[in-house]
Amino acid sequence: MRMANYGALSAQISKKTATRYAAALLATAVALLVRWALKPLLGDYAPYVMLFPAVVFSALYCGVGPSVVTAVLALLGAQYWFIPPIHSFRIANTTQFVGILAFLLVSGATAVMGEAHRRREEALRKAQGDLEGRVKQRTAELDTANQSLRELTARLLQLQDEERRRIARELHDSVGQLLAGLAMNLSVVRSDIERLTKTARAVTDSEALVQEMSKDIRTLSHLLHPPLLDETGLSSALRWYIDGFAQRSQIKVDLEFPDGFGRLSRELEIAIFRTVQECLTNIHRHSESATAKIRIVRATSHVRVEVEDRGKGIPPEKLHEMASAGTPGVGIRGMRERLRQLGGGLEINSNGKGTLVAAQLPVANAAARSADAA
Repeated sequence: MRMANYGALSAQISKKTATRYAAALLATAVALLVRWALKPLLGDYAPYVMLFPAVVFSALYCGVGPSVVTAVLALLGAQYWFIPPIHSFRIANTTQFVGILAFLLVSGATAVMGEAHRRREEALRKAQGDLEGRVKQRTAELDTANQSLRELTARLLQLQDEERRRIARELHDSVGQLLAGLAMNLSVVRSDIERLTKTARAVTDSEALVQEMSKDIRTLSHLLHPPLLDETGLSSALRWYIDGFAQRSQIKVDLEFPDGFGRLSRELEIAIFRTVQECLTNIHRHSESATAKIRIVRATSHVRVEVEDRGKGIPPEKLHEMASAGTPGVGIRGMRERLRQLGGGLEINSNGKGTLVAAQLPVANAAARSADAA
């Protein structure tokens, strides 16, 4: 194997060397032909001037050996065809000898400088190739790391949804039932001790607290994973959540949800619900807006969700960070990643008069993902 590789390398080097010498010979032939064509105009004047570019070309692009061959052949050609006595290599006088010597010296210096230049160019090309190779390698490694990170994020989002669903069931089935039993026991105790006014009042207050706790736990359970989302769909779940949000935050929320919207895949409905939930939470925390408007539109190939407020808006520098890779908010980052996992995207536009968050998700893509998961 090693001998075969050595033979292939030797053949490649020999081919490259032959190509360089062939190019040098071609340059010499072209220079001699040009000088021959100009002979009626130039006569015996400056026989080497038209031949020197061939030497320069060979020195720059072919190497020392080919440039020396070019210089020798050009000298012989000029001596034979253009310098008296014509068709002879005899040096007639001292002037011709000095001219030949000068041509050889200049050609030699040109060959040396050309070789140095060629080596620098080759070293530069090699360094550039090595750099491009390292960049490609690092890019591939970065792409692999990003892909792994995206897969991990998708898995974490899936586990988060499953954990929310599990906690919601536990709160409803376990803690809720315990509180219901406690309320029944307190009711029995209150009926037996109604004659004890203070004790009855304390039991009544405790019973009211238990009822309030049951209500809060039921609300928390539904916020973690609203059962309406699985039972009746996105429209009912959104209306339930928006009504509760408006009561808690005192923010008027207007929902535009088209009739005949139909059901979507579970992943898509969860993504839309979480997007609306995160947007309304941010409006309540940061915007100081008294109103919010939600528009949901379903087209043939996609669903578009828009959440708009009339608050103070997002500062330009923070908006710029959101548009770049350094998204500051964990909620926005999670929302953007959840949409991206389903093939969608998120846009945020804001000024001093409010903020518009728009999410778009492909319906066909989400349906295909849901079918694959099933």
